[in-house]
Amino acid sequence: MRVRVLVVDDDPRVRDVLTGTFATDPDIDVVAQAADGREALAVVRSRLLDVVVLDVRMPVLDGLGALEVIRREQIPVRVIVLTSFGESGYVRRAIALGADGFLLKSGDPHDLLRAVRGTAAGETWLSPAVAHQVARDLRRGHAGQDDAGRAARLLAALTARERDVADLLAQGRTNAEIAADLHLSESTVKAYVSSAMDRLGVRNRVELAWQVWSARDR
Repeated sequence: MRVRVLVVDDDPRVRDVLTGTFATDPDIDVVAQAADGREALAVVRSRLLDVVVLDVRMPVLDGLGALEVIRREQIPVRVIVLTSFGESGYVRRAIALGADGFLLKSGDPHDLLRAVRGTAAGETWLSPAVAHQVARDLRRGHAGQDDAGRAARLLAALTARERDVADLLAQGRTNAEIAADLHLSESTVKAYVSSAMDRLGVRNRVELAWQVWSARDR
């Protein structure tokens, strides 16, 4: 099954690079491009898509504005947000809006392919580079103490093994990597992730990771 992708970025050179990367994967098909959020919304409303790869900073309507409309209109498409270094605040807002994945523009092209395939299959994707950047920025005080205290109280409800899994997830590890580190099966890791999300009342892996990042800022 081919993954139908919309690439959204105001820089045509970036769109060309992204499209060229996707062209190396026979299972991914870039069906359209857009230069801003308004163009992106026109496409997602009229085309059958699986994944939108969405830049944050764009003219007319930025990526977060487009993501907010996509979620409000309940358009059935997965959204991966592209960020640059120093944009942790955008990541936080995108998490609240329900983004399905985060990648750095300067990241490994293989991560981009894996993220698109993974999100199309219903997973959420957290780039290790984004995870490390956000954790570092939170440690420098970019999250409020109220957020940090609330996150710490929530995480205290996790079992020791759930916390181990959540900590590794927040570092950007995949289920397979977590399983190898903790000597567990992937199905067991998935079960721990699911139970941790239920305890914390979060929607996906990215929100779970955010709670871990925030708690570390105390």
